[in-house]
Amino acid sequence: MADVAHGVRAALARVIDPEIRRPITDLGMVGEVSADDAGRASVAIKLTIVGCPAADTIERDVREAVALAPGVTSLELDISVMTPAERAALTERLRGSRGRVNPFTPDSLTRVYAVTSGKGGVGKSTITANLAVALAQRGLRVGLVDADVYGFSIPGILGLVRDGVTQQPTRVDDMILPPVAYGVKTISIGMFLDPARGQGSSTAVAWRGPMLHRTISQFLTDVYFGDLDVLLLDLPPGTGDVAISVGQLLPGADVIVVTTPQPAAADVAVRSGVVARQTGQNVFGVVENMAGLPQPDGSVLDLFGSGGGAEAAERLSEATGTTVPLLASVPLSVALREGGDDGVPIVVEDPSDPAAVAIGGMADRIANRPRGLAGRSLNPRPA
Repeated sequence: MADVAHGVRAALARVIDPEIRRPITDLGMVGEVSADDAGRASVAIKLTIVGCPAADTIERDVREAVALAPGVTSLELDISVMTPAERAALTERLRGSRGRVNPFTPDSLTRVYAVTSGKGGVGKSTITANLAVALAQRGLRVGLVDADVYGFSIPGILGLVRDGVTQQPTRVDDMILPPVAYGVKTISIGMFLDPARGQGSSTAVAWRGPMLHRTISQFLTDVYFGDLDVLLLDLPPGTGDVAISVGQLLPGADVIVVTTPQPAAADVAVRSGVVARQTGQNVFGVVENMAGLPQPDGSVLDLFGSGGGAEAAERLSEATGTTVPLLASVPLSVALREGGDDGVPIVVEDPSDPAAVAIGGMADRIANRPRGLAGRSLNPRPA
């Protein structure tokens, strides 16, 4: 029956591919759809690749959606795999006329934030991961690039590592679909190491500048993030090759500098912000992490001193000639550390924790920044 088949197609349009985050009907994944007079529906679904990690989820969602379509009494589901030509058409449909290029140019509507620090051990990755999840909780489309190639830790913090094995992205020809954790599309060099060769989450990466630059470039060109509101990059500490490459590849990025209250940490944090400014990026603000440990009597124990974040913001304002605010002062939190170890961000596990509240306030500030069109090229084309 045409009416039942039409209802089935309408139901399939509500099934979202969990990796690409678009309806399967828009992706060429739905083949023949039919229904007989008794309401027996027949649906053909085409997965992107053999062994598609989203296969079970897609099948479940299709069955649930079709079961709710008016007039359907049963479903015969045929699942196959796209042909090479169909996959090529899919990648072209997703990338559009731009092809294999970096979509995050200064004309892009995506807000790009590179999170950096002057030194390691200040909690930069923990702040970045929790900020990404907090932004996703606020309804934004968020991507996260773990650009800390030497010390990648984002997959573990976001729960993408299980029993020492890191969840891998899906490859569709030369396009990479990143795993999604807590609503955040995430990519990391740790996802490309082969556990069978002993290249698990504890493997060290020893690369020089050109290799690092090529890796970051491929993350931006080959990984399909779709239309993002915000892209975050977790940079390695310091002012080395990756920071310079990000400045070259993403000249319109804003930089968030993470420091601790300790004066020595704030001093080197200022240097990372200055280098970012020299590469043409804007220093958006400073985050002070480990700002103090709340005590049962209401007092705060300043294990790492106090005032370093405000000092770094003030010095960066002087160095850049612009106002660099202190975005957040995140207190020491056992729950924040435990969340990173367990792969459950504190903003999910305990949003009332003082550290989660501070990160949430920073997320509100970023989420309320409009993606404006002023000064951006719209690239109009004749109809």
